[in-house]
Amino acid sequence: MRPICPPLMLFAAGMGTRMGALTANRPKPLIPVAGRFLIDHALALVDDAGIDRVVVNTHYLADQIESHIATRGLIVSREEPEVLETGGGLKRALPLLGDDPVMTLNTDAVWTGRNPLVELMEAWDEVRMDGLLLLLPVEKAVGHFAKGDFLMDGDGRLERANGRLGPVYLGAQILKTAGLAEIEAEVFSLNLLWDRMISDGRLYGMIHDGGWCDVGRPEGIVSAETLLRAPA
Repeated sequence: MRPICPPLMLFAAGMGTRMGALTANRPKPLIPVAGRFLIDHALALVDDAGIDRVVVNTHYLADQIESHIATRGLIVSREEPEVLETGGGLKRALPLLGDDPVMTLNTDAVWTGRNPLVELMEAWDEVRMDGLLLLLPVEKAVGHFAKGDFLMDGDGRLERANGRLGPVYLGAQILKTAGLAEIEAEVFSLNLLWDRMISDGRLYGMIHDGGWCDVGRPEGIVSAETLLRAPA
């Protein structure tokens, strides 16, 4: 069966406060890593996966991001006067995204190995799943400092790690979005939707076939460039 190719949302609205002075005058997606802006690392994955409907949310220094992507044919969802977090931002953008399910991808990481978006599309099973998250064991997640986000059973079904050692969410996923309409808040995290999917036994995960580095802090730039230089 041919994999689905859903619309995709790039999360690019955050303030980037953990980057300190580096984001005083530029948004985090426009920080260069290995000669390419972070958002361009993400867009390279999008292009390689053949995704043709992409929405980018913006807020902090939005004009800079929108100017940078102006020639790309992307759809912008500007969040004003406040940033809406991942759940609120995705809910706001649903009329622009169209078809369900949708994919989301963070713009503050670099990847090696298989294209994470292709991995998700190939593994998606709408009969069993309401959500599919891409993960790595915590010891392989460069730049991540918590014990882990989830526990995964033998079928890939997820539950919260709650302080136990488990794989880390990498910021790439496929989701059915109907449940967003049941959340009345305007500003909220996708964690609320995930918890509902976990309760229904319909949130799944898979392990990424490659490397990943979170570029959420200044030291993450060096770690990311080291990862990208490593032999495949």
